[in-house]
Amino acid sequence: MADRKGASITWVDITWLIILAILAVLPPLNEIHKQIILVVIGLFQIFENRIIGRLSSGRRNAISVLVKTALATLLVWHSGEINSPYYPIYYLPVISAATLYGAMGTILWTLLACASYCAFLIPALQEYQLTIAGGAELALNISFFFLVAVIVNRFVIESRQQSLRREKLAETLSETSLLLEQAQADARRSERLAALGQLSAGLAHEIRNPLGVIRGSAEMLNGKLLQSDPVTAELAGYISSEAERLNHFVGRFLDFARPLQVKPEFQPITPLIDRALKTLQERWPDAKVAIERHDSPNLPLLPLDDELVERIFINLFANAFEAMPEGGSLRISVESAKRGGRRGVEVEVADTGPGIPQEQREQIFNPFFTTKKTGLGLGLSMVAKIMDDHKGWIRLTSEPGHGARFHLFFPGREQT
Repeated sequence: MADRKGASITWVDITWLIILAILAVLPPLNEIHKQIILVVIGLFQIFENRIIGRLSSGRRNAISVLVKTALATLLVWHSGEINSPYYPIYYLPVISAATLYGAMGTILWTLLACASYCAFLIPALQEYQLTIAGGAELALNISFFFLVAVIVNRFVIESRQQSLRREKLAETLSETSLLLEQAQADARRSERLAALGQLSAGLAHEIRNPLGVIRGSAEMLNGKLLQSDPVTAELAGYISSEAERLNHFVGRFLDFARPLQVKPEFQPITPLIDRALKTLQERWPDAKVAIERHDSPNLPLLPLDDELVERIFINLFANAFEAMPEGGSLRISVESAKRGGRRGVEVEVADTGPGIPQEQREQIFNPFFTTKKTGLGLGLSMVAKIMDDHKGWIRLTSEPGHGARFHLFFPGREQT
């Protein structure tokens, strides 16, 4: 058929050659025109895709059926016209149309084949009279053309539908497998975070208590020695400042370890992105980062804790600004989406920084993993935790040298 892709001869081609060879050796044997037409039919049937394969699908299908109809008409004309024993050759264009077109196209092309066959009736009636038996035989032949066309077309349509169902099922299975892998990765990360939180929350409290004593003692010592022993007072000041820095670190760690109190309210997500951008632009007023916004219209309201979600975007935008100290572009896209059977909003945050190496992508959301000299490695961990508490997810795609791209999905109202 016209949509055949293979370049080598298949068993179908061999079958066609055998059938045409049988027709060629059957009477009349001395009819050279019949032999030539049969050879042309066989060559076109086998090399059809090479001859007209470069045309568009619509033109290729139409030319295929037209050529086969013309060759069938030529063979019937050279072998006895309306009473030719070769009239079943019209099944070739009829079956081709049934495999290439839908129901209506199949009927129309079958009508054309029947009209080509019935056209031989015009010269025949000038010499003979159409009897009742002859008319019945002609009607029977035409009826079989339509019967074969309908049966083949129905089989082809059902086969195509089954193929589409298999493709959709394969896509669904692939997407489900990917979602399952991502859910397993999220579950493992959540388990690690939960275990770490339980283990270290008590430890952090125990560290904070002596830190308070050290800091208070250092401040008192600094006050008493400020005039009498400036060097010792300076050392006491170092103790106090470092104790304060450790206390700040413990505070951030406790914020991460303790359960979040999520208070969701249905609201639009774009104002939270706007507020986070404003905060970052105030923090880096001289940054040479171009902001690109792409917000789809008619976004649904989402159950969001505005303070926590704003913290998500502040962390992501801050990482993007820090990854592009020489300038670049920060692209933020917001659109409605359906993921895992849930409807919501997907936000994409993409920068043009150096990107994240493959070996670091599995650890990027783990606590205390950071590539910054002064970072604590809690920012993206907190982002992942907030997304989990909102029953959403965050994914990272990145190629070294082509920036980082974060995808965040916020589910909407639960389906009942």
